[in-house]
Amino acid sequence: MTLGAMDIEAIMARIPHRYPMLLVDRILEVEPGRRIVGLKNVAANEPFFQGHFPGHPIMPGVLVAEAMAQVGGVLASLMPGAEGQIAYFAAIERCRFRRPVRPGDQLITEVIVLRARTRIGQMQATARVDGAVVADGVFTYSMAPLGAGRDGGGAPARAEAPRAGR
Repeated sequence: MTLGAMDIEAIMARIPHRYPMLLVDRILEVEPGRRIVGLKNVAANEPFFQGHFPGHPIMPGVLVAEAMAQVGGVLASLMPGAEGQIAYFAAIERCRFRRPVRPGDQLITEVIVLRARTRIGQMQATARVDGAVVADGVFTYSMAPLGAGRDGGGAPARAEAPRAGR
């Protein structure tokens, strides 16, 4: 079963990221437990472009990987038994960056579940701009209770939250 698109409010209800670290603007397609497609509009006024690189702005590869992981995190949040859980980035394998992502690009990320268990899973993520692959990799995530490891302020104690794997 394919679900319709998810807007930014629905995404923020699924993962804890907020601006400027929220790197997915819309979910275009979802097949729960199997596959998801997300969109990031890469705007010229993104804060990282000020220093990466002046006169030749490109999106840092680590943020491209983070965007892919966040799309996977949304998918992980839809897995059976994920209610009250959060997906934490655990590992990335075979990640390759094939071309730069620049201001004005639309980064489209497709994530496919390779393996999912109750507490751990792997996902394959592929990011494209204008149909050309810009990055891909295998992400491993682990699920933990949403309240675990929280400080008194209610924010996750770890800065790295939902990323998805393979």
